Amino acid sequence: MNKSPFFSPSHEEFRLKVRQFAEEKVRPVAAELDATEQFSQELTRAMGQAGLFGVNIPKEYGGHGLDYRSLVLAVEEIARVDGSQAATLAAHNSLGIGPIYMFGTEEQKKKFIPQLTSGEHTWAFALTEPNAGSDAMGAETRAHRENGQWVINGKKIFISNAASPMSLGATVLAITGEDNGKKLLSTIMLESTTKGYTRERITNKMMWRAADTGKMYFDDVRVPEDHLLGEEGKGGRQMLQTLDSGRLTIAAMGLGLARGAFEMAQAHASKRQQFGSPIKEFQAVAFKLADMALKIELAANTLYNAVWLKDNGLPFGKEAAMAKLYTSEIAREVADEAVQIFGAYGLVRDNDIERFYRDQRILQIGEGTSEILRLVISRHIDQQ
Repeated sequence: MNKSPFFSPSHEEFRLKVRQFAEEKVRPVAAELDATEQFSQELTRAMGQAGLFGVNIPKEYGGHGLDYRSLVLAVEEIARVDGSQAATLAAHNSLGIGPIYMFGTEEQKKKFIPQLTSGEHTWAFALTEPNAGSDAMGAETRAHRENGQWVINGKKIFISNAASPMSLGATVLAITGEDNGKKLLSTIMLESTTKGYTRERITNKMMWRAADTGKMYFDDVRVPEDHLLGEEGKGGRQMLQTLDSGRLTIAAMGLGLARGAFEMAQAHASKRQQFGSPIKEFQAVAFKLADMALKIELAANTLYNAVWLKDNGLPFGKEAAMAKLYTSEIAREVADEAVQIFGAYGLVRDNDIERFYRDQRILQIGEGTSEILRLVISRHIDQQ
């Protein structure tokens, strides 16, 4: 295992623990779950029982009291084997538990978080809508107060961990009023058993086929007024803070996927014989592998620096955007070159690299498209 100034020996021990789990529990079933589009409740519970839910949440709320670097390492190691399970893990920790811990009252934290760290339940962050993707402020879902309750109407789409029986609920971004013609966006916690709330799983996806991605519909959904997360009208700010942290876990997915693809390409290049020699001995392939290793090293350092800043209480928004942008681009480049090294063998579904090639495509779209991230970075550097 490579040593890094960003990690302690305990971090590396944790990485090895997660890698063992990924190899023993995830790898044997990843291809079948992808082929059948099955969200595995059993495997999701196993991740929770292995200590991968609430990694960075204090023990008093049922978490494991580690830092965000540990969460990033966990996501990276799972992504090295399977994007679907890494997506479940990343979304549940950063988008699901994260906002409740960051913005919730003590009562809200104690009520919800212990249920989300055990492995028995997942939680969603309901942001994207049919007409509100990159323009999150274009949300149309609305909520108003009535008789001590919030009444929610609207719909969401492409929401991770929203539709399976394990989903305990979601944090919903909704318009709760206006101020001088501007929408007031707020976040409201909604439990899955609430009347008027229905869910539908999205299938026939190109990527993350074994992950739970859903549509959500709200038809006069009534929740207690105290389910407001934080202050009314602060939902937009909460969303941005949540996405800053979430980008680090998506970046970890890109890095892990790139590592997995590189390892597969390297192994194939050592075994595959052409013209009497392993193809890794030919300069064309050797240089591909060298470039892939270089890009992975640079991506790792970019991500690890960003998450170190977060753990040390320093501004990290620009660096998180850079890390997510760069690792998602590197995942694309490394997966593409890995398929090239495999040749026609890399184009059939019996080969894991084909799954990796599909899974990498979402990374340039989810939690900030590459275009939006360039806009975020440009705004940060304009302020320097």
